[in-house]
Amino acid sequence: MQTAPVVLVTGAAQRIGAAIASTLAAQGWRVAVHHRHAHAEAAALVAAIEAAGGRARAYAADLADEAQCEALLPAVEADFGRVDAVVNNASLFEYDDVASFRGATLEAHWRVNVAPAILLARALHGRVGTDGGCVVNLLDQKLWNPNPDYLSYTLSKAALEAATTLLAQALAPRLRVCGVAPGVTLLSGAMSEAEFEAAHRMTPLRRGSTPADIARAVQYLLTAPAVTGTTLLVDGGQHLQPQPRDVMFLARAPKAP
Repeated sequence: MQTAPVVLVTGAAQRIGAAIASTLAAQGWRVAVHHRHAHAEAAALVAAIEAAGGRARAYAADLADEAQCEALLPAVEADFGRVDAVVNNASLFEYDDVASFRGATLEAHWRVNVAPAILLARALHGRVGTDGGCVVNLLDQKLWNPNPDYLSYTLSKAALEAATTLLAQALAPRLRVCGVAPGVTLLSGAMSEAEFEAAHRMTPLRRGSTPADIARAVQYLLTAPAVTGTTLLVDGGQHLQPQPRDVMFLARAPKAP
């Protein structure tokens, strides 16, 4: 029977999730690669991990569907024989503001960004042994440097940050629950490459975070037995500089009249 620890990484087929999954696999974790529709990308990541000598398996689930979410961890346990950690990386990130806000938009963000993290933490708590386990929630430096862009997304991440504290209290001592808050990490939305590079430099350290930075922070928290109920801000210091709008808009050069 294999004794290597097992981690479920949600939204692991691409971008930051793929970096986290690959980094943990390289450190000896067996990785459950969750995705929703990215079947080809998940299969490619599993193949790459196994080609490098690791163990991984892909799992498709719509986390906004409570039944699918609750079935995910039992499936991982059935395949690997154990589950030791969950990294809640999957996230909905759609633009709205006060003027365009609708209750349905907020609900959609909460169903993906908040509820699954709680359900998966509860499920993991019932499965870990006496050595305990860990949950890491991916947050956002915006919570420490707020602006009203991406209103529903920000509110959902604020709820997840609060849930990180509450879960750490409720599920101790068997389970540790921590957060990682990235800054500008990857190009997203309508941002151009030039705008991304400009945004990446809008920090005290003149660099934002990279997927490797985030993966290393997650790796640390998974192996830090005295850390729970707190969040690492991995953002080049972005949270130290108040910004009236999302950095995507601040990085855009003004158009010529």
